[in-house]
Amino acid sequence: MLYLVGLGLGDAKDITVKGLEAVRRCRRVYLEAYTSVLTVGKEALEEFYGRELVLADRETVEQEADSILKEADVCDVAFLVVGDPFGATTHSDLVLRAVKLGIPYKVIHNASIMNAVGCCGLQLYNFGETVSIVFWTDTWKPESFFDKIKKNRQNGMHTLCLLDIKVKEQSLENLMKGRKIYEPPRYMSVNQAAEQLLAIIQNRRFQGEEPEITENTICVGLARVGAPDQKIASGTLYQMSTVELGGPLHSLIVTGTMHPLELEMLKLFSVDSSSFENNAFQNTT
Repeated sequence: MLYLVGLGLGDAKDITVKGLEAVRRCRRVYLEAYTSVLTVGKEALEEFYGRELVLADRETVEQEADSILKEADVCDVAFLVVGDPFGATTHSDLVLRAVKLGIPYKVIHNASIMNAVGCCGLQLYNFGETVSIVFWTDTWKPESFFDKIKKNRQNGMHTLCLLDIKVKEQSLENLMKGRKIYEPPRYMSVNQAAEQLLAIIQNRRFQGEEPEITENTICVGLARVGAPDQKIASGTLYQMSTVELGGPLHSLIVTGTMHPLELEMLKLFSVDSSSFENNAFQNTT
């Protein structure tokens, strides 16, 4: 049996009882280590689970999936995912490979940012398409995520923006030369995401467009959701570019049309209540 086990949002104890029971009876246990991170290290997980963990990076999961599935037809193998197992499409591929090999699988779900984001007070069924905001480079500055946010907002929907994670990435030079030298991990902050959105707004204005999203659009910054030091801040997009939320992982929400109850909840986390109220009331039901 292949078990896909969600670990939840924060520390080792966020695993479900069902998930923990499955992990403890598995012969091999892999920890997916590139779509998200927990607030505790691998060692803390090993101590609590009572099992040695094998770190599975992007290359292992996407290119060497058969090594994970090896022997899963004769013994139990667990694949641990921060959040919920299906928070990333990569894991659907693992299931399809298992089915093709005739290996039975079982999914044990858990909380993920996709539903825990409701902690800020915005109602989950008022969210539209989730988008990913990637790190820009000097030569690559995509704006497609902005158009998806714009479409959601035109439909009155909020947008959850998942912010880029760079783990075990190679520089272009090392990649071209085949050197297994990796860059230090990088995690996009709410500030960086807001700055990129503000830059796109300026670009669009230069092109004669008045964007659906502006510096005064109400947004929500979230950091380390589910951890004891979780932080939430609400305010304008410009304020999100200056707010201090600490270490990773961060997420950003661009609001759509807000119900009065949503607005009342967001006020609990406002960076500056006066500017928040001046802007927010322009976009409520």
